[in-house]
Amino acid sequence: MKKIAVFGKPGSGKSILSKDLASMTGIPLYQLDSILYEKNGEQVDLKTYHSKHEVMLSSDSWIIDGFDLIEPFNKRLKAADTLIYIDLPYFVSYYLVTKRLLKGLIIKPEGWPDGSSILKGSLQSYKTLKLCPKFWNDGFLQKLKAASTDKSIYVISSISELDEFVLKMRNIKHIQGT
Repeated sequence: MKKIAVFGKPGSGKSILSKDLASMTGIPLYQLDSILYEKNGEQVDLKTYHSKHEVMLSSDSWIIDGFDLIEPFNKRLKAADTLIYIDLPYFVSYYLVTKRLLKGLIIKPEGWPDGSSILKGSLQSYKTLKLCPKFWNDGFLQKLKAASTDKSIYVISSISELDEFVLKMRNIKHIQGT
């Protein structure tokens, strides 16, 4: 595990998992929302974003958290040696986006771009969730598995599986003594 792509629907726990993995492994973490958006919540120009993305991909090791644009996403999937797809049920994702919104009114959510509106971002997450079934579906998962036979793929489908995955990674780190 040197190049890890963590992706899935909004509110699925990608940022928290990615931060835990970075802490456990020492691998640099890149949270796409913090790269794709300015402090005021506006999207950076695409040329700048693509340039930053290429620099990340050319690194020896990385954890990239998030989903952005389809072209960089596909490049990331190809470059990664480990894919972590968090595919929680939709009602769980809606619940977690709502929980993040309410908590975010007091404390900035994990991986949230500095200066970005939690309300505006949450409304965008709800809009995105509504569109997600067109992309995050069984067809996507089948294509992902077929195109990634040379990679480690983890598909996490519940909160308990997410917790078990983190525990497993901590145990591996402990056994390796790192």
